[in-house]
Amino acid sequence: MNNSDLKGKILNATKWSSITEIAAKIVSPITNMILARILVPEAFGVVATVTMIISFADMFTDAGFQKYLVQHEFRDDDEKYKNTNVAFWTNLAISFFLWGVIAIFSEPIAILVGNPGLGGVITIACLQLPLTSFSSIQIALYRRDFDFKTLFWVRLSSIYIPLVVTIPLALLGFNYWALIIGTICERIINAVLLTIKSKWQPKLFYSVKILKEMLSFSIWSLIESISIWLTLWVDAFVIGSALNGYYLGLYKTSMTLVNALLTLITAATTPILFSALSRLQDDSEQFNRTLFTMQRFISIFVFPLSVGVYLYNDLVVQILLGSQWREAGEIIGIWALTSAIMIVFGNYCSEVYRAKGRPKLSFLAQILHLVVLVPVCIISVKYGFWTFVYARSWIRIEGLLVHFLIMKFVIGFPVTKMVGNVFPAAISAIAMGFMGYLLQQLNDGVAWSFISIVICVAFYFGVLCLFPKMRKEMVGMVKRKKTK
Repeated sequence: MNNSDLKGKILNATKWSSITEIAAKIVSPITNMILARILVPEAFGVVATVTMIISFADMFTDAGFQKYLVQHEFRDDDEKYKNTNVAFWTNLAISFFLWGVIAIFSEPIAILVGNPGLGGVITIACLQLPLTSFSSIQIALYRRDFDFKTLFWVRLSSIYIPLVVTIPLALLGFNYWALIIGTICERIINAVLLTIKSKWQPKLFYSVKILKEMLSFSIWSLIESISIWLTLWVDAFVIGSALNGYYLGLYKTSMTLVNALLTLITAATTPILFSALSRLQDDSEQFNRTLFTMQRFISIFVFPLSVGVYLYNDLVVQILLGSQWREAGEIIGIWALTSAIMIVFGNYCSEVYRAKGRPKLSFLAQILHLVVLVPVCIISVKYGFWTFVYARSWIRIEGLLVHFLIMKFVIGFPVTKMVGNVFPAAISAIAMGFMGYLLQQLNDGVAWSFISIVICVAFYFGVLCLFPKMRKEMVGMVKRKKTK
């Protein structure tokens, strides 16, 4: 595949992936706004606990094969489909095995995560495991081929499930069961549609030799996934054990809301970036250029969005969650700031490791972060919930420094260029933050908040245009849109 063809595939994939995320983000906030007003934080705490367990088991059902199928270069379709069959049957077998283990030890697991009596809930919710493993391999093949158009139609078919299943069940008093049943229905629809529309269909083929070859890459991808899971969930485990379901629901819902807002931009591009970088892993110049272009594009939107969420966190809570979630505002604000830094820098480092077939480096980065993160979480929670929130949010910067050291001294990547690449967007966002703060001092009404947001957006892009390179790129984007 030459660079021209690849660029065309990336642009087309980005278009469909963006449409998918926009469609999802139109529905998701609406359902969250409704559910947050029907269900109490404790219900979301229960779901957070279940999600923590399922996400851990999901790593083993995938076993890193999805990343392998995207990253690896196969000789022909026959070899690719043989590897796909082995990955599929292995995933499915592991998922049923883990579901059985969780069912047997469901009550001890519930006690371990701070929710005794939820053993039955966990067992039923884990029906998602075989459903997810059934569709994950098809998703890998679509991403490998940059076929995000098909993924769009499949995703579109399932994102409306909360409107027709979850919300009605919540109104009928099903509490956390409404969320669990809704998620299971989503997984069923995804599995069925992906299988029907896939060019590849499961066949009765298996090879231990192929499995061993795949595991040489996948085992490290799996270990990396476990370390990432620990990084993402150790805080929830500490809160669930040391505090209660109310604080766990408050904390995880706040984080989920921020992630949903920021991934409106990043979720559409990250899978495409990994696929593109994997194809360019042997062309360092084009590899770096592609990474820098995507990073710069993302920073233009992520930085101001995170600063805006921090400044107007009370308004965000008022609109998206409701009055019973007032305490969430402070969590949302601080998490948005640190998330922007991690998205623009840390997340792209991980994509570089995987695209170059070196998941061991990502695992090393996660471990070096965990040895600091775990003690910080355990110690800070003893001083109260809010001390924990701030400590957990800012300790992420230590993980970013680890990534920078690995990128510079192991990968040989120009880290300083990575920082300079987004400097205009960062400076513009900081300037916008000061402008927003001054505007807030004039009036605290809701109407003025919306007016000041519009002023902040205009001010941000005005400052951004003072940088010649950014002005040239934005003019270029506008011209490309007009010619389409």
